[in-house]
Amino acid sequence: MKVAVIGGTGLIGSAIVAHLSSRGHSVVAMSRTAGDADPKATPVDLNKATSPSYWVHCLGGVEAVVNCAGVLQDSPKDSMSMVHHHGIANLFAACEQLKIRRVIHFSAIGVDRETPSAFSETKLSGDKALMEHNLDWIILRPSVVIGRPAYGASALMRGLAALPAIPVMPNTGPLQIVLLEDVVRTVEHFLDPGAPTRKIVELVGPHRYSFLDVVALIRRWYRWPRAREVHLPKFASSVMYKFGDMTSLLGWRPPVRSNAEREIARGATGNLEDFQRLGLRPKGLPEFFASEPASVQERWFARMYLLGVGLMREGGVEGSGAALTVVAGALADLVIGLAIAYRPTSRCGLYAAIVISFTYAIIGTFLVPRLWADPLGPMLKIWPIIVLHFVALAVLDDR
Repeated sequence: MKVAVIGGTGLIGSAIVAHLSSRGHSVVAMSRTAGDADPKATPVDLNKATSPSYWVHCLGGVEAVVNCAGVLQDSPKDSMSMVHHHGIANLFAACEQLKIRRVIHFSAIGVDRETPSAFSETKLSGDKALMEHNLDWIILRPSVVIGRPAYGASALMRGLAALPAIPVMPNTGPLQIVLLEDVVRTVEHFLDPGAPTRKIVELVGPHRYSFLDVVALIRRWYRWPRAREVHLPKFASSVMYKFGDMTSLLGWRPPVRSNAEREIARGATGNLEDFQRLGLRPKGLPEFFASEPASVQERWFARMYLLGVGLMREGGVEGSGAALTVVAGALADLVIGLAIAYRPTSRCGLYAAIVISFTYAIIGTFLVPRLWADPLGPMLKIWPIIVLHFVALAVLDDR
C-alpha cells in the first residue's frame, strides 16, 4: 500500500514511516522540514495549504493518508488554525476528490470534553472537518507519547530527571502515558483494509501518573537515586511559561509555553477500553523501561538537555588597544549573539562564534601574550566557551 504520512519527520510520524517501510509499504513522508530532516521526504507546509489543489500534486497514487502534523502554539512560522484545521480540511477535501478513502488523523486527548486553549480548540475543529467528509476516517487521540526518541514534552521530562532537585510545577493534571510503539501498532491496525472505520480512539496507557511520578520513573530508569523535590510557586511557573512564549517569537519551539500550561492543568487521561476493543494491549511505563535499559547516551542526553536549552553567547576577549578594534569586536559579539538567539540563524551564529573565538585567541596570543597568565583568565576562558558552542551545535536539532 502506498501511504502518505503528513508530519513524517516528527516523533510519531518518523516512527510510523520507519515501521510501515519495514513492513513493505511504499511510504511517502511529507514535512515542512523535509530537506533538513529527511532528504527523501516531500516538502509540504500546512500553513500554505489554502486550497485542496495544494495537495493534489503530492498525493498521486496514494492509497491512504496518515496525518501526524501538529504545533503547540502560534509563532511567526506556525499557525494552529492552518495546521490543525483549515490546512488539513483542504487535505481531506483533496483526498475525497482523489478517491483516497482511508485517512488516519491524529488529534489530541480530551478535546471532546474540554478545550482550555487554542491548541485543543483547533484540534477539535480539525476533527469535525474530517467527519464531514465522505471518507473512511479514523481519529486517534493520544495522551502524552513517550518512546526511545526524545521530543518535546518527553525530552523535557528526561532533562528534569537529571536535576539533583526536581522542580514540581503547580496545577498539573494526571497523565496516562502512551508508548510510541503502541501508537504505531494502532496505525498499522487501521491501515488493514478490513479494519473498522469512522472510529474515534483514545490512545492512553494502563496507568495514571502525576507529572512528578513520570519524572521519578525516568530517573529510576537512568539508575539514579531519588531526587529531592522543590515545589515552585505559581508565579515562578508562570514566568517560565511566559519566557517560553517569548523564545517562540524568535523561532524556537520550547515545550514550556502558555498553551502547555493550560493543557497540562487539564491532564491527559482517557478510556483504555478503546485499545482493548482493538485487541491491543498497551504497555505501561515500568514494563517499557524494564525492556529498554537506559544507555549511557540516554543519560548524556538528560544531563545535556537543560544545558543546551540555556546556552547563551558569552563575551569575547580583548584585542589590541585600538578603539576601532574594540568597537568592531563588540559589534561582532552583539550580531553573533542576536544570530544565536534567533532560531533560523542560530546555527550560522554558533559557527561564527567559534570562528571569532579562535580569532580572538590567535590575535591575543600574538599581541598580548601576558593575558595567558592573567589571574582573571581572559584567554583561558575562551576554550570552555568554544566547547559550549560545539555542545550547542550538537543539541541544536532537539525539539
